[in-house]
Amino acid sequence: MPTDGPDEGLRLVAAARAGDLAAFDLLMRQYQRLVLATALRFLGNMEDAQDASQEVFLKLYRNLGKLERAGNLTAWLYRVTVNVCHDSRRRRPTEASVEEAGEAPDRAADPRQALTDAERRRALELSLRMLSERERAAVTLRDLEGLSTQEAALAMGVNEATVRSHISQARVKMRGFLERYFGRRS
Repeated sequence: MPTDGPDEGLRLVAAARAGDLAAFDLLMRQYQRLVLATALRFLGNMEDAQDASQEVFLKLYRNLGKLERAGNLTAWLYRVTVNVCHDSRRRRPTEASVEEAGEAPDRAADPRQALTDAERRRALELSLRMLSERERAAVTLRDLEGLSTQEAALAMGVNEATVRSHISQARVKMRGFLERYFGRRS
């Protein structure tokens, strides 16, 4: 998440709203990793995630006048990212594997450990694909992106009980899948 406080975000949103392109560019740079990493986890490949990120920032630019408080900017970006990814998956489902944004395995590490880590990531990616869109959104925002239940609910446009329900259902499904996946490989 961006490190600047809400005052800085508020200043940048206001400046961008007034037509300051440099302020909008700074907003994009501050939130680029958050949007790209979230899109990558949803879509499964870097090319689609980059396309989704561009669409999210285009929507941000078009909706600067509607953003009331900078404190809502992060939740707004998560919500728009999730929605753009849902739309993208409906338009063209993909089977490409997910690469962690900025988290490539350490090449100097033990190759067996790198393989184990890659296998775990692959199993997680496959288990996420088995979830409904809402379950995937809840797990991604809460467990993978580290948002609080309240923040995830705000980003998804649902109440906290719904987020908890989606996470609970998703974890049961994922646990079953992972047990079968690793059971076959033992």
